[in-house]
Amino acid sequence: MVVPRALMARLKEIVGPTYVLTRPEDVVVYEQDAFLVARALPDIVVLPGSTAEVAGVVRLVHEAGVPLVVRGAGTGLNGGSIPIAGGVMLVLTRMNRIVELDPRNRLAVVEPGAINVDVTAAAAQHGLFYAPDPGSQTVSTIGGNVGNNAGGPHCLSYGVTGNHVLAMEVVLASGDVTWVGSRSADHPGYDLCGVVVGSEGTLGVVTAIVVKLLRKSQAVRTLLAAFETIDDASQTVSEVIAAGIVPTAMEMMDGVVMAAVEAAIHAGYPQDAGAALLIEVEGHPESLPRQMKRIEEICRAHAPRMLRTAASEQERLLLWKGRKEGAGALGRLAPSYYLHDGVVPRAKLPDVMRKVVEVGKAYGLSIGNLFHAGDGNLHPIILFNPREPGIMDKVVRAGEEILRACVEAGGTITGEHGVGIEKREYMRWMFSDADLMAMQRVKRSFDPDGIMNPGKLLPVGERPDVTVRPAMAAGMWT
Repeated sequence: MVVPRALMARLKEIVGPTYVLTRPEDVVVYEQDAFLVARALPDIVVLPGSTAEVAGVVRLVHEAGVPLVVRGAGTGLNGGSIPIAGGVMLVLTRMNRIVELDPRNRLAVVEPGAINVDVTAAAAQHGLFYAPDPGSQTVSTIGGNVGNNAGGPHCLSYGVTGNHVLAMEVVLASGDVTWVGSRSADHPGYDLCGVVVGSEGTLGVVTAIVVKLLRKSQAVRTLLAAFETIDDASQTVSEVIAAGIVPTAMEMMDGVVMAAVEAAIHAGYPQDAGAALLIEVEGHPESLPRQMKRIEEICRAHAPRMLRTAASEQERLLLWKGRKEGAGALGRLAPSYYLHDGVVPRAKLPDVMRKVVEVGKAYGLSIGNLFHAGDGNLHPIILFNPREPGIMDKVVRAGEEILRACVEAGGTITGEHGVGIEKREYMRWMFSDADLMAMQRVKRSFDPDGIMNPGKLLPVGERPDVTVRPAMAAGMWT
């Protein structure tokens, strides 16, 4: 779209000329997030430094009727921050302060650009931690985590981002600033925090977040259990949960992932196993041996190739380093990948994992599996070479079959990555027309003119047409 020059000049007045980007070589780095199968260029990129600047920009964009997309670190996996309608992109990485850390009340106030792991590092000085730990936590921002209601390996026992947000400052589509939620655990009225968390920037711009902090556990044990097949590992997961045991985390990785991790990180994962579980329990030192004994008994019922408990904190951290960097390690196996995010009931995990393997064989695609097995949150990673003719259609169709299998098993199309453009049309698989209309009404109540991240989260009736502008991309480096 064509953005008026007058708008550009006024944006520079609000945030300063340095923080308004319009040159092709500057804006091209914002054409894509971690959803590697789509891209589109913003017309203008604005980097505000305060809530007042955000409010000024939003008010101006609202008056001009220009689309507005909010972006954090760009680690999102659903295309949610891709500006498919052009317009103005608001990048919040300058707003990265931990404004307040209150150990007594176990909370922190952070700006949206604060990095997830930095919040936990600050809390650790007081014996506390911030529980949500997505795989991107060393890079991703709290604002982005809020937008997609991010989870992570330890959400099995601690819950996802929404369980740890007490209150938020939000700039509405009109440019007005409001607070939702409360520092108190309970408060009257509608749960507007619950509405904004997971809304993917379609309702407003979050400019401050009050998050809960938790006390660190007294003791932790971490077990690596390797199995002959994915099916053996999947059955073990179901039986651990059925036994009434809720580990802090229970992650699964298959042989494809373990091979890539060992080549890159040397985390000590077996190379002769079809799948492995990384199981962690926390609590009082006297209670952990009983839990671990029962978990090991269940594992042994499925003929494990290896059972190894981390003997030191260093060994534990190395096992987790392999898990956290597993997706990145797959870059050694293929030029690109498509990482999916579906959820299934844990009892259906073995059946759906068999379906994932079948889909890979049917389409001739290599699929690595690295996911939060304890809560049935699958992350099939489809490996491919984007230069191969017709490959993208094949990859998308394979991913669609996997997500359909999740829904048919009683699960959902996303656990923690959100909907974005990737899954917006799949929302019809889960929700009736009446359900979707109710969501549209919520959207219109916050954003009556539809300028906030248009074309995301809710279905529009067609697949997104998202392409890079070839002439600009090809010519900008000459």
